[in-house]
Formats: sequence, C-alpha cells, structure tokens
Amino acid sequence: MLLPPKIAAGVAEGTVTLAFRRWTGPRVKVGGRFLTSAGLIEVTSVEQVRDDAVTQDDAEAAGAASPAAVLKLTKGGPEVPLFRVGLTWAGPDPRIALRESADLTDDEITALRTKLTRLDRASSHGAWTFETLGLIEEHPQRRAPDLAAMVGRETAPFKIDVRKLKALGLTRSFDVGYELSPRGQEFLRRSR
Repeated sequence: MLLPPKIAAGVAEGTVTLAFRRWTGPRVKVGGRFLTSAGLIEVTSVEQVRDDAVTQDDAEAAGAASPAAVLKLTKGGPEVPLFRVGLTWAGPDPRIALRESADLTDDEITALRTKLTRLDRASSHGAWTFETLGLIEEHPQRRAPDLAAMVGRETAPFKIDVRKLKALGLTRSFDVGYELSPRGQEFLRRSR
C-alpha cells in the first residue's frame, strides 16, 4: 500500500491513523507491514464501508479536511468498494540500521556475495552488482541518469537495480544520487 510522504509522516507522528482506498477486494491484511518514507507502517484494521459512513472524525484521522475530501482522493467511483484501513507506525526503516552495520562477519560477507550472484544471474543485462557498487563508490551523489549513462543503461532500470542494493543495506540514497553505506564500503573492501 502506497502512502504519500506527508501521510506516512502523519502515521509516524500519530496524527494519521486511517487511510481509505477503493479496491475490488481487500489488498492488505491486519498485521501486515509495509515500508514508507517514514518507516514501517502496520495495518491494524481493514473494513469495507459505505461512502456515506465516512465521518468527519474519520476524515481527520486520514489527514483530510472532510469526508468529501477523503472520497475525492480515492480512485474510482462509488461503484468500487471503499475500505477503511487502520494504520500505526511500527518502527524505523530497518534498512537504516542495516546499512550502518559495518562490522560484517565472514558468514555475512559470504551471504551478501551469494545474494549479489543471484541478482547477477537473474539479470537480463548481465552481471551488474559489483560494477554498480564500484560506480557509486567512484561517483558519490552523482545523478542516476549520469551513472546509468556511464554504463550504457537506461535510468529507470538502473534505479531499480540500485534499490536492490539499498535493500541489502549496501547503499543509501540522497535527493540527488547515491553513496555506499558503511556496510557497503566494508563489503566492497573485503570483496576485492
């Protein structure tokens, strides 16, 4: 479930506790968690409701000014079921702690190498993981289109690949560009 950064921040602050979505059926489950710009968010409830059941309190809990504003933001018309989804903040982005942990054991290095090998094998454009890590190391905080061009790749697929490295705690993103995390620096140092 995607949340705009402002709403995700509201969940983290405790000011937003609901979201409304139009789905043909529930797409989230109670207890499910998803990553947002504000960290992990957990689903606390999922309930199908009528459009006219959205109250002013519901709207405010969803970060909206009115029930009409809530309904206006949902995609699809009244013929598509409306769901009220309870939300709570479940903690910071776990990748933050992961990327800062540079004290890697030999087993962790081996596990990371295995994961990168799998990513390389699954790629339609060949091995890319070590090349991308090296590129980011050489050109920290350089624009993604510039980095992609340096290796003859399109920007969008390149960014998707960098997100895979980020999920392993090896890189971190900035408003412009990327850099190796402490974990990524140590991994690369020990893998050469």
